[in-house]
Amino acid sequence: MTDYSDSSATFGDRITAAREALGLSVAQLSRQLGVKPETINNWESDRSEPRANKLQMLAGVLNVSMAWLMTGEGEGIHLAGQPVEGVPEEVLSELRRIHAEQIRLADRLARVVRKISV
Repeated sequence: MTDYSDSSATFGDRITAAREALGLSVAQLSRQLGVKPETINNWESDRSEPRANKLQMLAGVLNVSMAWLMTGEGEGIHLAGQPVEGVPEEVLSELRRIHAEQIRLADRLARVVRKISV
């Protein structure tokens, strides 16, 4: 399935689409949410669903609305290269750079925390 916004997309399909649109791996997303990669895999394959607090965090990290994650309606993903109405390209480029740096810093932070947790 390539169109995650249509009526046949599942909750898990939408999580996968939003994660991939941001260029995040399952491991990166799991670290940002503080859950195991297996948990993300279960959500993406519709074997389980997150609790309300994790759903809110998930929507925030993926930059989509909770309504879109649950129903496919509302603010969903913006694919790379797809114009965002009213936002200059240089602003979008800067946002992408900041987001990529944020992911790198989150990974670095997780590694440091693991070192002190041992």
